[in-house]
Amino acid sequence: MKVVIPLAGIGSRLRPHTYTQPKALLQVAGKPILGHILDRLLRVGLDDFVFVIGDSGYLIESYISSFYPQIKRVFVAQDSLLETAHAIWTARQFIENDEEILIVPGDSIFSLKPQEVLWVRNSVAGVHRVDNPGQYNIVELDDDKKFIEKVSVKPKIPMSNLALIGIYKISNVPLLLKAVEHLVSNELITHGEYYMTDALKIMLSEGEKVGIAEANYWYDCGKKDSLLAANVVLLNRPEFQSADPEKYRSCILIPPVSIGENCQIENCIIGPDVAIGNDTKIKESIIKNSIIGSYSELQNTVLDASLIGDDVILKSPSLKLNLGDHTEMK
Repeated sequence: MKVVIPLAGIGSRLRPHTYTQPKALLQVAGKPILGHILDRLLRVGLDDFVFVIGDSGYLIESYISSFYPQIKRVFVAQDSLLETAHAIWTARQFIENDEEILIVPGDSIFSLKPQEVLWVRNSVAGVHRVDNPGQYNIVELDDDKKFIEKVSVKPKIPMSNLALIGIYKISNVPLLLKAVEHLVSNELITHGEYYMTDALKIMLSEGEKVGIAEANYWYDCGKKDSLLAANVVLLNRPEFQSADPEKYRSCILIPPVSIGENCQIENCIIGPDVAIGNDTKIKESIIKNSIIGSYSELQNTVLDASLIGDDVILKSPSLKLNLGDHTEMK
């Protein structure tokens, strides 16, 4: 099965970090978001990808060529950033002969059971139960609670708390492309863009059976708080190996902590829930619940719930920060 990953979004809610790199390459739990997604898909045997990229797509191409050279891959440029349905339309020539495809957003950390998505014959939409359904695109199920009956876009009076999370297994690719073509040809735009929810509505009206797969967890890493929350979840997985405290004897490490290669950390309290990139120096500091980029230097600072980019120099007192790459603060 081919996997389509839209990656062209500019990540405006994560600026200043996305001024210098695509959102999908931001670090979480010691690895780019995209790396976590690819690792999960490769574990279930998926290795054929279509990456829909934007202006900074060359960075995506470089990352994948360096760290995932074994996968089959095609890169498609999306010139107009008009959401997922338009990304599918842009990539249509690479999927039009496929019986099934999987669509996975390039900025989400999630957990779905493969048997509920890949091993069923019908199309499937990933969903997650949310506390504030009026802020999401919501699905309502049929009487048997098996298939989607209705899709509502941010309803004022939600009839369900099952939110679409942008993950779709499509078992009828021709119908999907027909729906997307209808949207694009007739310029049926919602808030200036072409959304998969509108294509899904057309497919449902044509009689397509679309089931659901409920995510155990899902984080749309388009905002700082979601990125930090995803970092906590990934660092606390049973298989995660926290940093070895013997390598940092002048420090107190409170697991889980991820520390990259060639780091110098002295006289610090680090953790819990901290991820530090490669070649970073930290001295006389206390850091918890934060992500620190590579090639950065921190001294005499106390950080909590902070997101620090690459190549940052920070020498300051207690703060909650959101600093992009190549920043100096003293």
